[in-house]
Amino acid sequence: MNILFVFYIPSGGVETLNRQRCAALKKFNINCHCLYYDARKDLNPFDGPCFIGKDPKMIKEILDKGQYSAIVIVSDFRILSLFRSLGYKGKIIIEIQGLGPKDQAKAFLLDGYSEIMKHADALLNPNTPHIVKLFDEIFPEKPKFRFNNCFDTNQFCYQDLPKPPHPIVAWIGRIEDNKNWKEFLYLGHRLLHEINSNIQLYMFEDPTLAVPRERHEFEQLIVKLDLTKNLSLLHNVTNAKMADFFSKIGDSGGFLCSTSKVEGAPYSVLEALSCKCPILTTDSDGVRSSIIHNQTGKYYTLGNIQEAVKEAKELMTNTQLREKIRSNGLLHVSSNFSPDLYSKNFINLLKSLGITV
Repeated sequence: MNILFVFYIPSGGVETLNRQRCAALKKFNINCHCLYYDARKDLNPFDGPCFIGKDPKMIKEILDKGQYSAIVIVSDFRILSLFRSLGYKGKIIIEIQGLGPKDQAKAFLLDGYSEIMKHADALLNPNTPHIVKLFDEIFPEKPKFRFNNCFDTNQFCYQDLPKPPHPIVAWIGRIEDNKNWKEFLYLGHRLLHEINSNIQLYMFEDPTLAVPRERHEFEQLIVKLDLTKNLSLLHNVTNAKMADFFSKIGDSGGFLCSTSKVEGAPYSVLEALSCKCPILTTDSDGVRSSIIHNQTGKYYTLGNIQEAVKEAKELMTNTQLREKIRSNGLLHVSSNFSPDLYSKNFINLLKSLGITV
């Protein structure tokens, strides 16, 4: 059987999710194809057909040839009517992998209410608490499914590499408000002055996705806080290379810092845990399935830089706690986000919708 996954661009967590779940489902004789509307950079290697474009004629050809048992559309209710108008009569699942701030997420789902009610057969999300609540509130009668995303800890894992000379504190995201890049820069500034002046700050980003106004503010704040010598901006690092980076960050005595206001189910967190890279994060809602305070990572209160410094210091200096967090994090991901567990849940979803697997 064939399944089609649809999203805007092959970037970020959804692109990683699609590669991971397509590989997982293939073991169960489910062939997965992906459709992205636009590609702004080279694609990561993908085992299966991957289509780029939004032309209705092209999509019609894809649908006719693919004969899909189900289509999973990620965070785009506006294209639902197009698929139906092109004659697709199979099951359509709307999946939400993060919609930014909670009020923005609610507004988005309310805006899409009529389209989703008319054309979608089910709703899916990766155990994101505020999305679960919104689904129940706005779509009480729609079939709803929630289970963790999948992550292959054998394929993306710790690499034994030379230890960096200085601790590395890293951040991953877009230069836009919800990712809260300002907080990371202020935290980095404090860490350099209060813990270790040799700390290296790594920021992984895709500059094509930055908000122009915020990009300008970002560049100004780097200069204002005198971070230029310690800060490295890493653009469009391929997913295959990120395991090396996470491993080095973990071995350096540093950590990955997530400053987001709200997240759906960030893949960067799972990737870091799989490479024994400890994490300091805000309680951005979607991280709750992966981060347990002082067990698999550490939390700090959004906006509280002083608390973030305190937690960062303990993470960097308490060797016993740090090593416990590193080992527990890897075990947690391998147990609760395994590809086979995801495949079992996804197959049960299909069966619940009356699809023979």
